[in-house]
Amino acid sequence: MKSNNHRKMNLIDTCSLNMGQSPVSSSYNQNQDGLPFYQGNADFGNINPIPKYYCNKPTKIAHKNDILLSVRAPIGALNIADSTCCIGRGLTALTPKENTNFKYLYYVLKSKYSDLLSKGTGSTFKAINKESLSTILIPLPDLNIQKKIANTLDKVNNLIDLRKQQLEKLDLLIKSKFVDMFGDPLTNPKNFNIRKIKDYAMVISGSTPNTNNPIFWDGTLKWITPAEMENNSFIIYDTQRKITPLGAKSCSLNILPKGTILLSSRAPIGKLAIAGTEMYCNQGFKNLILDTKVANSIFIYYLLKNKKQNIIDLGRGATFKEISKPIVENIKTYLPPIQLQNKFSEFVEEIEKQKLLVNKSLKKLELLYKSLMQKYFENTNG
Repeated sequence: MKSNNHRKMNLIDTCSLNMGQSPVSSSYNQNQDGLPFYQGNADFGNINPIPKYYCNKPTKIAHKNDILLSVRAPIGALNIADSTCCIGRGLTALTPKENTNFKYLYYVLKSKYSDLLSKGTGSTFKAINKESLSTILIPLPDLNIQKKIANTLDKVNNLIDLRKQQLEKLDLLIKSKFVDMFGDPLTNPKNFNIRKIKDYAMVISGSTPNTNNPIFWDGTLKWITPAEMENNSFIIYDTQRKITPLGAKSCSLNILPKGTILLSSRAPIGKLAIAGTEMYCNQGFKNLILDTKVANSIFIYYLLKNKKQNIIDLGRGATFKEISKPIVENIKTYLPPIQLQNKFSEFVEEIEKQKLLVNKSLKKLELLYKSLMQKYFENTNG
């Protein structure tokens, strides 16, 4: 059921557009006096907005099931109002007409993100006006078909949310297990031995071979940068770029063995992962090659993850913050007996197996959602 088989209408013919306007500041409050007040996409949740402020003298009002569209800084974010509310100038409320299902319109507009961005104007920051919004083309099949499309996308979206919740619960399970076994890493309530990192790890940085010399690049040796580390990185097995043995030799790079704790030391500080195989790195790291007789990589990963803000606070520098090798070497942590660390590691490995299955399911659902969006709404930009 492709939308290009259906008529296309201007957005203004499918809904009324109510451009937001900021009420007087004296009417804002956090005492739940008046209507929930949404100023922009900073107030948005996953589907419905989350009230932080209220307004007892609203200027512009949106109603339940209105589509709330961010029209500035940034353009294109979407939510659905779950009650009557006040909207500021960062939002527009779209009230569907009788020929349009509100959930269907929500999904169509999600597919129009690039189109909405392209219609933004302004030098300081981009914004989209009512006239530009009005002419966005919307594919509009019969109302029953709209409802079927919306219901299908809702089901897939709900499953995606469920998988994400499962991953969050598994992460919380690991955090809970860590605290149960070791206590708060900042206070050491179980009185484990305190050690400096240099007592149980060798701290190693990296470098970048000359990028203008082709014989140093496109080899087989893995070479990582902090930019490749996602916020939820755990074990990294591959890298985007590869170097040659000559590239590694050219700047005296030290190999990072499997199990090395990868710690970004700048731009930004505090990203963490475990090397799942041998690799090299650039100068944006202060990595930990552990003494495996006393330190388990999975335990140290979670220990440092729990101390991330403390590590970030150790950054020094005027232009940008960085942590040096001596700073990292002298970070103090507790170090439980290796048997206890290994027991925690075994627990984490079992949970990670479950996470892997959930992640596979999540990726399949996200691909299904993307393909359905293309099927229903492709070729409708204009």
